[in-house]
Parts: sequence; structure tokens; C-alpha cells
Amino acid sequence: MKVLIETGARWHWASAIDHPGWCRRGKGEEAALEELLAYADRYARVVPGAKTGKVVVVDRVTGPPMNEWAPTVPGPGENILPTARDLKALRQCWEAFDSAVASSAVTLQKGPRGGGRDRDQIVDHVREGERAYGRKIGVRVPPRTSWDEQRAAILDGLTKSEGPWPPRYAVRRIAWHVLDHAWEIEDKQI
Repeated sequence: MKVLIETGARWHWASAIDHPGWCRRGKGEEAALEELLAYADRYARVVPGAKTGKVVVVDRVTGPPMNEWAPTVPGPGENILPTARDLKALRQCWEAFDSAVASSAVTLQKGPRGGGRDRDQIVDHVREGERAYGRKIGVRVPPRTSWDEQRAAILDGLTKSEGPWPPRYAVRRIAWHVLDHAWEIEDKQI
């Protein structure tokens, strides 16, 4: 499994380059890799057939100094259009999010993971995040666009290269964001 390590002042991010959405952070490279591997089974439930194999760090990049919340730097080979497999993994991450939302109570347990947000606040955050990500791939999604139409526009935009984000990186980042929040909702069930 090819892994990109992104370093920040406090956190390191480990991203499985060929498995969009499979990305975890830790305080140091080893901790980030351990956290990534700890999520292998959970990721495989979302994207069946995902296998760990031998971990090979293919590159190390430096993120912005305050890189606390997200993987922000494209890795090697991410300036190409995403594959059909990449886009399928993104759709599977969306399905996992939708399933987590549908099976969740409105009120979620409070605590360090996500702070004090409840389900609907997380949903709004993910929807608005995707709208913002759309601009990074050259797609303008008007407010109040249905989520199905928004996702279709994002998928279409990912098959082109018209924004500042490299398209394959955009898939990795969008899939990570939605999947991380799906897991947050699952983890915060009361």
C-alpha cells in the first residue's frame, strides 16, 4: 500500500494514495501510520476489497504550519484525472456517510471528537464543505442545490481538470472529509 506522509507542526497525516478517503493523523509519522492501519478493517467495510499489504511511504511532504484539521498537500501522481475506481470509492464514502446519518439520532454524544456538534450540524458542515471543494475543482454549486445534484456536479467536475486542486487529490480530500465525518457520527452515538 502506497502512503503519503504530510508533516505539520503538531500532526502528521498518513494517506493511502490508492484508497481515497483512507487517511488518519497522529503525533508523528509512526503514530499516523499506526492510526491509518488501525482503520484498515473499518475502511474495508466502506470500500470492499481494500487491502493493506506492505506499507510503502512513497513521499513525504510538508503541510502548512498549522495543519491541524485536514490533509492539505497533493501527493505524487495526483495531478492526473481520477480513475473509475477512485470515483467508485468516493461514491462508497458518500454512501457510508448517508448510512451513518440515516441510522443516527439527532443528538450526539459531546466530547473531543467533533466537539459539541450534533448530527444535523455535521451534515450542514459536510454539505458546505463539498460546495467549497467544488470551487477547488472548477465547479460552482449554488446554495440550496439538492445534495444529489451537488454530488453529480462534483463527480462531473472531477473528470476534468479545471480548478486549482489536482483532480486525484480532490477525490482523496473529499472522500476523506466525508468518511471522517461518517465515522465521527458513528463514534458519537449516545
